[in-house]
Amino acid sequence: MYELSAKKSFARRSALQVCLPLLLLLLAGVAGGQALGDERRPNVVVILADDQGWGDLSVHGNRNLSTPSIDSLARDGALIERFFVCPVCSPTRAEFFTGRYHPRGGVYSTSTGGERLDLDERTIGDFFQAAGYATGAFGKWHNGMQYPYHPRGRGFQEYYGFCSGHWGEYFNPPLEHNGRLVQGEGYITDDLTSRALDFIEQHRDQPFFCYLPYNTPHSPMQVPDRFYEKFAQAELAQRHDDPAQEDLAHTRAALAMCENIDWNVGRVLTKLDELQLAERTIVIYFSDNGPNGWRWNGGMKGRKGSTDEGGVRVPCLVRWRGRIPAGARIPEIAAAVDLLPTLAEFCNVSLAGGKPLDGVSLVPLLAGQQRDDWPDRMIFSHWAGRVSVRTQRYRLDAAGKLFDMRSDPEQRRDVSRQHSDETARLAQAVDRWKRELLPGLGQDDRPFPVGFGEFPATQLPARDGVPHGNVRRSARAPNCSFFENWTSRDDSITWDVQVEKAGRYEVVLHYTCPQPNVGVKLELALGDSRLACSVTEAHDPPLRGAAEDRVSRGPESYVKDFKPLPMGTIALERGRGQLTLRALEMPGPGAVDVRQLMLTLLP
Repeated sequence: MYELSAKKSFARRSALQVCLPLLLLLLAGVAGGQALGDERRPNVVVILADDQGWGDLSVHGNRNLSTPSIDSLARDGALIERFFVCPVCSPTRAEFFTGRYHPRGGVYSTSTGGERLDLDERTIGDFFQAAGYATGAFGKWHNGMQYPYHPRGRGFQEYYGFCSGHWGEYFNPPLEHNGRLVQGEGYITDDLTSRALDFIEQHRDQPFFCYLPYNTPHSPMQVPDRFYEKFAQAELAQRHDDPAQEDLAHTRAALAMCENIDWNVGRVLTKLDELQLAERTIVIYFSDNGPNGWRWNGGMKGRKGSTDEGGVRVPCLVRWRGRIPAGARIPEIAAAVDLLPTLAEFCNVSLAGGKPLDGVSLVPLLAGQQRDDWPDRMIFSHWAGRVSVRTQRYRLDAAGKLFDMRSDPEQRRDVSRQHSDETARLAQAVDRWKRELLPGLGQDDRPFPVGFGEFPATQLPARDGVPHGNVRRSARAPNCSFFENWTSRDDSITWDVQVEKAGRYEVVLHYTCPQPNVGVKLELALGDSRLACSVTEAHDPPLRGAAEDRVSRGPESYVKDFKPLPMGTIALERGRGQLTLRALEMPGPGAVDVRQLMLTLLP
């Protein structure tokens, strides 16, 4: 590696410098009357917001809303002032999980398989589970659905939530629990938090790693009345720099969703206090990208999807009472790739067997130790081929313009001519980064795996399928879509699958079908194996979701109640092929709408 991740600089630190912060923490534990064993194994709670910008917290100066629970993490712990993630969701998650830039793990998209993290990458769940932690994840996963991409295959013993990139309904939504389809209870953020609280209480007497990735304030903009009422007609004191770009209704809904997140964070912190776990638990709060709309964000340029400051700088607060100085402010730049090595050092978790990291441990910064020798570094932001790089002082944007972020945090003045040497140095670093990480990215030949004895049920949603003929998705964004407009016997839907274990599989189709199309005969085929059944019952519910939307939704599909249709069993041989769903007979003008297939390997 080269200076891109500052590894050479960090490797030059002496053994004393590396060990001193942890040693001081251990001694502090002895002074505080806690056992050394407890010090080596604190609990961890990581809370991740979805599409919440740096400016969406009152601790960062936003007077439009109040986030006292999240703010308390800064009061009682550390606030990392310049913390960077990716411009969109799944890459940030991959970088948090692995401590490595997302292209290294094959993540190049947010849907249709491109969000999956390569199976040869070890995750933070793997490392902490191997160290004896109870591990649980509750919320939006977004790095693969089919086992072993599934959370249960990535080191998390307990999982409740959804694996897609976004969801179409936030009230009593369909979710999954360890691979089993279930119905959520109430508003999704409240429900996910309740499940996390149950996990914390269940494992109160052993070290636990609790990952709580919310899916708000990501659209669709749905939030309970008691949070929305405050903002429904609110005059906002702070607006986006160009008010003409801002959708006030969207901003109001987003702020209400942020206050709901804060209420739920408060529930987590209260539970830790009630169980007397607060002093033994590291709590981290951050977001996965910049804001999902033009709203107040400290004047920074860009929003979600951008590699500029506003698209990648997000909140990050870290609390470990008695170990991290209360009210600490960390001015040094840091990133999502740093969280794995940081937590591993705090928790004495070995990263042996993992791949080389791009991130570095922030323990010296968080522990309040002398850091005169902390080197400047480069943090890279990438999306869709665009790359920018940030140092402590400068950002070189994706177009090659240089900005002095100390004097010009809004990126208004290109200073590349005044600082030509620095521009050239950073441009060369970006070129090296691209040449090392981007070749082949997106040239994806990974099928969707099916059939593991330890995880027999496999979901194959419409998101991961390919429509043929007249069949189309119910919305532009694939994540929560279903297939509709099946109007011809020549139409079909396929999934590129790899059957891992030969055997008999139970097949369930989640469908809707209007009365005129009842009697349609469907066939599922893979290689020489065939399974046919007829739809004998109409099920044609209306689309749902619009009544709960605070503003009109954009790319997300509306949803329906899909009915499970047991198609029977099919014998599948081991190997790769196109799993194809087609219509053999169509007595009506169309066939069915398809949400997903569920294939379960039988004993």
